[in-house]
Order: sequence, then C-alpha cells, then structure tokens
Amino acid sequence: MNEYRVGQVVRSKAGRDKGQYMVVIEVVDEQFTMVSNGKLRKVSNPKKKKVKHLAKTNHIATDIRDKILNGKNVTNAEIRKILESYHMPDGIGDENREEV
Repeated sequence: MNEYRVGQVVRSKAGRDKGQYMVVIEVVDEQFTMVSNGKLRKVSNPKKKKVKHLAKTNHIATDIRDKILNGKNVTNAEIRKILESYHMPDGIGDENREEV
C-alpha cells in the first residue's frame, strides 16, 4: 500500500535524481507519486516516480500540504525553501515541518 502523503518530503533512491530531496505533490495510485524539487522538476511539471524508488522522511511540509489540498498554487520557490533545510546543519528551518 502507498503510504505517502501530499506534502511529504522524500529522498530519491534511484534514477538520475538519486539522493535528491523532493516533495510529494500528488499520490497517483499504489505504485506512483508525483514529486517536485522546485529546480529541475518544477511544480508545473512534476516527476512521476515509483514509490519503491523513494525513501520516506518523517516530515510533512505543512504549508505546501495545506496549499495543495485547498487548491491553491504552490510556487517553486516555496518548494526550494522547504528543501533547503534538508541540506543545512542542525535542521535549520524546522518550523515548517510536521513529524509523521
């Protein structure tokens, strides 16, 4: 069963984007999600990724999740800002995360 959620931060385990952090934009079905990192994979053209090629983190970007679920537009800059904290020491920027 696909246990990924909209707004969840994930890490790619396979493919040319291996090791990159992304945000789940949409859960397609049991095997696929749509993910974006705001750089190479924009919100307007997310990547369809198999869930077996993703590693979950225990964090959901609450701002992103709420905007997507309410039908509002999410910008690439917002995605990049959320993902910056995953590359920073000591988890700077944790105020926009929720533990799963």
